[in-house]
Amino acid sequence: MASRRTGAPSAAVAAAPPAPALPVLGGKKSSYRERVADALRAALIAGELRPGEVHSAPGLAARFGVSATPVREAMLDLVKEGLVDTVPNKGFRVTAVTERQLDEYTHVRSLIEIPTTVGLARTADPVSLEALRPAAREIVAAAAAGDLIAYVEADTRFHLGLLALAGNAHLVEVVGDLRKRARLYGLTALAESGRLLSSAQEHLELLDALLDRDEAAVHAVMTRHLGHVRGMWAAPD
Repeated sequence: MASRRTGAPSAAVAAAPPAPALPVLGGKKSSYRERVADALRAALIAGELRPGEVHSAPGLAARFGVSATPVREAMLDLVKEGLVDTVPNKGFRVTAVTERQLDEYTHVRSLIEIPTTVGLARTADPVSLEALRPAAREIVAAAAAGDLIAYVEADTRFHLGLLALAGNAHLVEVVGDLRKRARLYGLTALAESGRLLSSAQEHLELLDALLDRDEAAVHAVMTRHLGHVRGMWAAPD
C-alpha cells in the first residue's frame, strides 16, 4: 500500500557499555524510582544485562550514576515483574524467558492488540492518529542508527499511545506489562542485518492504513508486525 507521507561495579557490569541515563520508557511522567526501573529495563531489553548474570545494587548504582537505594527499590519492582530474582547476600539474578513464555505473551498480545487496533480504523480521531507519526519516525530513525534504547523507548510510546486511543486504560496496562515481561533479546544482530529497519517502517505503514480506514490492511500489518516480535526479536543470540 502506498504511503501518503513519505560501589565498584561487578566485572560483568564493568565490561558492558554504559547505559543511557534514566530513560523514561513509554514517555510517561514517573518517579525517580520508576525512572531507575526504566533504565534497568532498557539495559535488559538491549541485552546489556543478560540472563543468569548476578548484579549487586551498588554495582548497578555506580553504572547509572545514582545511589544504591533507588536501584535496590527498582530491582524489587522488577522482581515482581519476573525480570530478576533475588540472590541472598549477592544481589539480583537476571531471569531467563522460556520459548513457551514468549509464545504465550505474544499470543495474548495478538488477542488484545490486533482487534483493538483494527477497531481504531473505525473510531480513532485522525488528528490523534497523526500525532503518533513523530514517534513512528523516531522508531525508524533509531533502527537506522542502531540505537536500541531509543528504538524501544519510541516503540513503547507509539504502541501504548495507539492503544490508549481505544479509551481502555486497563488494556494499555496489561499490554505494557506483557511487553516488559517478554523482553527483547538479539536486537543488536537485527540492527546489523537491517531487519530491524523493515520492522520499524511498519509503524508508518500502520498509521497510513488507520488513516485510510482500511481495516483489512490494519489487520495485515498488525499480524505481520507481531509476527516479527516473536519470530525476530524473541530468539536468544
